[in-house]
Amino acid sequence: MKRKVVSTLLCAAMVSTMLVGCGGGADNAASGDAAATEEGGDAAEGGTITVGFSQVGAESDWRTANSESMKSTFSEENGYELIFDDAQQKQENQITAIRNFIQQEVDYIVLAPVTETGWDTVLQEAKDADIPVIIVDRMVDVSDDSLYTAWVGSNFELEGKKACAWLNAYAEAKGMDEINIVDIQGTIGASAQIGRTKGLEDAAAEYGWNILAMQTGEFTQAKGQEVMESMLKQYDNINVVYCENDNEAFGAIDAIEAAGKTVGPDGDILVMSFDTTKAGITDTLDGKIICNTECNPLHGPRVEEIIKKLEAGEEVEKQAYVEEGIFAHGGDVAEVEIDGEKFEVTEVTQEVIDARAY
Repeated sequence: MKRKVVSTLLCAAMVSTMLVGCGGGADNAASGDAAATEEGGDAAEGGTITVGFSQVGAESDWRTANSESMKSTFSEENGYELIFDDAQQKQENQITAIRNFIQQEVDYIVLAPVTETGWDTVLQEAKDADIPVIIVDRMVDVSDDSLYTAWVGSNFELEGKKACAWLNAYAEAKGMDEINIVDIQGTIGASAQIGRTKGLEDAAAEYGWNILAMQTGEFTQAKGQEVMESMLKQYDNINVVYCENDNEAFGAIDAIEAAGKTVGPDGDILVMSFDTTKAGITDTLDGKIICNTECNPLHGPRVEEIIKKLEAGEEVEKQAYVEEGIFAHGGDVAEVEIDGEKFEVTEVTQEVIDARAY
């Protein structure tokens, strides 16, 4: 049954405050998903809610977990009809999907944007149709913030700062005199790439690190391996690789080992990563990835919470950041401090891996 949200309620619901979400750790994230599943039926008491979700693609383990979180939350059993569209990394496919959602008169549109820019026209069309748009994961850069109702995701620049603060502390603990680092970036223009790259660039300027090269690995394992192979041929003094997600790190490790070099605390090159998928922190336990900064993909319950509030005519936060941790091989760095705030570093153990929800 079609169930439109009245425009005046949307205006009242949009407030420009920042929320720090509760529970970035694996246990909290898992319990959040479970709670959302238990409560999902309540949202549908007035009839089925139709949600159109435009997903970036399936480029990484993180993205797969993100899609599964949305699918399990917005299930028929929970009172939803989910129209899922895989954009295959193309913004034009997402724009087409959003226009299709509008034609189908969905109740809500959820968008995980490929890049930040280029959304004004199609989001205006959704606004004109009185369909709330909820942005997840990456942010959009639009001329009018009223074109979307709410955003939930990660503070990608803070993730970069955490990783770099860890590297600086680790280098001091290990007596590393020189950091010669290469950056395998994510998809250029994506929020995660912009924030994580900026975190590295700022840290390199502050600590005097030598950034040898930056090149996109497109958040994929195959491209990460290809880029690392090229960088190894160009530079013989790389001692740190900063990969902007786990899948790029897997590819980089394969390239490094194929070149006859070693990774890890006692090896030739330290590999850093983001995401903390189960496969990623398994490599962290083994030392192949020395530090892995969390990016929580379980957005389904968070989006459902927003929808439930809108259904009830309640206010929602305009932007909601989720809490996320830092996971490392060994206990050399117990915590890092960024802008006066301390963040604990979790030493990866088998128990930590077993507790991961993705």
